[in-house]
Amino acid sequence: MALSYIHIRTYPNISHSTRASVKQGSLTITPVLVDHESAFGAEIAGVDWTQPVPDELVKQLVALQDQYAVLIFRQTGLDNQRHIAFSQQLGEQEINPFFYGRQNDRLGEPFLFDVGNICLDGSLVQKDSRRWHHSLGNALWHTDSSYHQHRSKYSILLSHGSPVRGGSWTHFADTRRAYNDLPEEKKQQLEDLVVEHDLWHSRKLASPVVYGNPLPHELAAKPPAFHRLVQTAPDGRKTLYLAAHAKQIVGWSLEDSQKLIWELIMHCTQDQYVFSMEWLQGGDMVWWDNRQSMHRANPYTETMTARDVRRSTIIDDGPQAHGVAV
Repeated sequence: MALSYIHIRTYPNISHSTRASVKQGSLTITPVLVDHESAFGAEIAGVDWTQPVPDELVKQLVALQDQYAVLIFRQTGLDNQRHIAFSQQLGEQEINPFFYGRQNDRLGEPFLFDVGNICLDGSLVQKDSRRWHHSLGNALWHTDSSYHQHRSKYSILLSHGSPVRGGSWTHFADTRRAYNDLPEEKKQQLEDLVVEHDLWHSRKLASPVVYGNPLPHELAAKPPAFHRLVQTAPDGRKTLYLAAHAKQIVGWSLEDSQKLIWELIMHCTQDQYVFSMEWLQGGDMVWWDNRQSMHRANPYTETMTARDVRRSTIIDDGPQAHGVAV
């Protein structure tokens, strides 16, 4: 069923915003997707990334994050260590599990995830390799690390090197506004549901032949986790917490669960809730809140050039961080 969602799709709201910018101290804020009640996504200028970010500015950025859910920064000039240092100002970082061995990871940095298409020897990932098929899951709408019982809060993705020939995009969906627009009857149906999230479920959806039967060490390294479907976002609004890792609603059949989950994913990813960020040059960075958004990448193609993007992930410290004991 979900295989039909793996394709390059763009939306009416892409790349640079046409919304009016506002000043807030040293920052210039340009909202991306705005309706009559709220805004989703903002491009932020005015941070001096050559220096450690002052604590007061970090607090200001966190407040903007709570409001917009996705913050875009251009030409930051950050390297791995400064990327990590800024992430550590936002909380405890998730450690890369190195599913295929640290010695086989191009970065070998425990605080960074290599989500590019470059192999250890500098060549590009080859079609039909296990890593190629693992990456197909990133092209499904998802929420980073929802398959952890102690889930993540933020993800920060930083580009390095030259832009990918043919364009490179990351797409974001506003799960707060999407929830708000649901009929009241549907909201009541969803209110108390708990969902099992499983990394290998999403990998199987994206690549059923290769990941139809995950390897024993993969299953052992990442068992499923359980989280409420309806949650409260940092700004106080209710939001949906789901996406491709969401496998089964507790107490429901797998078939009925998947039917509802993908119905909600399709609802959340309508044009009015989505914008697409184009990666324009090395140093571009996007910071999003996994608790109030979904995202997806363009899938790998055989004709694409090097895509060098590296992600840090900050562990959630909020009241719903540890999910539900089942």
